[in-house]
Amino acid sequence: MGVRGFLDHPSPLAIAHRGGGEDLPENTMPAFEAAVALGFRYLETDAHLSSDGVVFSFHDEILDRVTDRTGVVSAVTSSFIEGADAAHRFSPDGKSFPLRGTGIRVPTMEEVLSRWPDVFVNIDTKSDAVVKPLVDLVRGVGAIDRVCIGSYRDERLRRVRRLAGGRVCTSMGQAAIAAAWVASRIGRMPRLRADCVQVPVRAGSVVVLDRRFVAAAHRAGLPVHVWTIDDRAEMGRLLDLGVDGIMTDRPGLLRDVLVARGQWHGPAVSS
Repeated sequence: MGVRGFLDHPSPLAIAHRGGGEDLPENTMPAFEAAVALGFRYLETDAHLSSDGVVFSFHDEILDRVTDRTGVVSAVTSSFIEGADAAHRFSPDGKSFPLRGTGIRVPTMEEVLSRWPDVFVNIDTKSDAVVKPLVDLVRGVGAIDRVCIGSYRDERLRRVRRLAGGRVCTSMGQAAIAAAWVASRIGRMPRLRADCVQVPVRAGSVVVLDRRFVAAAHRAGLPVHVWTIDDRAEMGRLLDLGVDGIMTDRPGLLRDVLVARGQWHGPAVSS
């Protein structure tokens, strides 16, 4: 098997986490638009399913934290979700809400995948119910080669691989990552049918991502992506360790760091 289309690009990959939620509401089209305008070719988002079977780009199980509506995403209709104000609780300064009522809504996954045919999307499956509709959607819009699907739950990823006939890029679930980390202590890492490893720097008191982990992953042919990094010094430290991708809520900052290091693979940035 050759390199997955999602991964077949110069590293490190610069990945806008939820589109980059620092300056614009997370997981919204304006946030994704802004990241793409900065030159990002990789977006990260999350997948939930409405009660009538529509896949949405949304992180939480409930609407309450970021919108003006309440309710469990899986228990309400797509029209109810589409009527929510996705910028209602967005506050850059913690005091004002400058984008309330400006028409920013929760996008469907189809909108995200179809808007930029040359942009790659990392998708975290947030429920068991969304797995098949998501795979069907990715196949239906012709995006198999430009998505990577992840999940905390290993069984969801096994279903993704079965339903997609092994054709889609996937990362590791929580149990697989734990096994990979233990093996990395002696310089090895099982692939466990994954195409890449996506991890935080730490899990509780355990340092997940260190030089041994990166070296073992690379020995196994597994790129390492780390989330969610919003600090300049930490970005530099992880790049020095050799990580292959960074997810961030601050895409402008990550771009600046990569440009300064000569590792930016997007459009040229004027000085």
